[in-house]
Amino acid sequence: MSIKSNLIDISVAYVDCIDMMGRYVDIFAKFRQIVSICRSERQVRVSRSHFWDIVTVKYHGFILDERRLGGIVMNRLRYSMPMLVAAFALAACGGSSGGSAAPPSGGPPPSGDPPATTPAITTEQVFTQLPTFNQPTALLQAPGDSTRWFVLEKGGVVRVFANDANVMSSSVFLDLSGVVNSAGEGGLLGMAFHPSFPATPEVFVSYTRTGAGTPLVSYVSRLYSMDGGLTADPAVEDIILTLAQEQTNHNGGDLHFGPDGNLYIGFGDSGGGGDPRDYGQNTSILHGSMVRVHVDGNTPYEIPVGNPFAGSAICTQGVGAAPCPEIYAWGLRNPWRFSFDWATGKLWVGDVGQNDWEEIDVIEAGLNYGWNVREGAHCYPAGSSCDATGLTDPVTEYGRGLGVSVTGGYVYRGSAIPDLVGWYVFGDFGSGRVFAIPEDSVAGTVAEVLLDTNISIVAFGEAVSGELYLIDYGVGTIHEVQAAP
Repeated sequence: MSIKSNLIDISVAYVDCIDMMGRYVDIFAKFRQIVSICRSERQVRVSRSHFWDIVTVKYHGFILDERRLGGIVMNRLRYSMPMLVAAFALAACGGSSGGSAAPPSGGPPPSGDPPATTPAITTEQVFTQLPTFNQPTALLQAPGDSTRWFVLEKGGVVRVFANDANVMSSSVFLDLSGVVNSAGEGGLLGMAFHPSFPATPEVFVSYTRTGAGTPLVSYVSRLYSMDGGLTADPAVEDIILTLAQEQTNHNGGDLHFGPDGNLYIGFGDSGGGGDPRDYGQNTSILHGSMVRVHVDGNTPYEIPVGNPFAGSAICTQGVGAAPCPEIYAWGLRNPWRFSFDWATGKLWVGDVGQNDWEEIDVIEAGLNYGWNVREGAHCYPAGSSCDATGLTDPVTEYGRGLGVSVTGGYVYRGSAIPDLVGWYVFGDFGSGRVFAIPEDSVAGTVAEVLLDTNISIVAFGEAVSGELYLIDYGVGTIHEVQAAP
């Protein structure tokens, strides 16, 4: 098939950002087709001037629309179209909905001295003989099991494959595609194995279904393996909690067991530009918070000692008359990927910004991280004044000159890159940059840019060994973080 028959261009129209997500799916599919063709023909015909308008216009809160127009021939496709379109339509989408906004400025970096020594890294695609994954959202291994990898796909399927460089196929570990609604930023967003898996054959998932009166409802459920950990059975589902989503963005959805044995779940502010319902500062609803529950006792869960509102009644369906006892910390906009440093117990989260600032937080019980009073360490909206009393600063932040949608990562505890040990490594979904800060950093630390990539970094994966991997949402490939040659 000739690439000359695939002329794609983009125009813009003022519409709500949520409407963009439905159209994005079609555009994304077409761009994937172009990238595939480009690999064989080494050229693609697009309108470059209009393409760069995508970036500028998305900053202004516009939407991508599709038309068939002419273009100029580019000798090579340096940036993956799916990566850049996805970057402005997935995790950062809500940053431009709900009205017009001034163009975000990169601005000066936060104050603080950079580390004296910067680790040198690169990335290399691995498992190259595997078919690509379909909109992958997470990558993980089971506790203590280095023989297999699990990849979540947005549409509701979990695939598993052998940890073998020459592996050629994956199989289905779990299929929830019959109940998952993956509209907008919804879908299968997180999975965690019970810490004693497979001896305790339980798998916990976070995903969205179609709501009754709302576009989506977030589900956190327990599933079981009936075959010694080879697969998870979707037929028996114990629902732990649900939370109605007012819009199809800012669902959060990551979940992990902490070193205390409790289950932690991150939820966004339910969508829309600027948190129009003020959920980030409302502790009587689970939106905009880090949740901590104990799932090894009474069903559906128990409230751990130390949660700041542990004395309140459980918030049925995520809403209560008093502050929710499930909440561990709050004031988050859209926590996109969090992790524990197993050496220190610290909980690190990447919180996606609105217009100007992406932030990394270290989460502690009872702390308020500021959204929507502040974006990062700055009053929101930009230029306004605010009362920052009781609000916790991010450990690091960066402006839109460096990226548009942060993806939380891990503190590196592997052995292959000695200089990287003890650094928290994270990325940006839009720019493809990989950043890092020492794990003992204080608020205001300036992150080091370790690497520029063309990867749409939707998630990091941590091997049992402590080595780190990136997963590319746009192309569906896996990349290992390695020492620079």
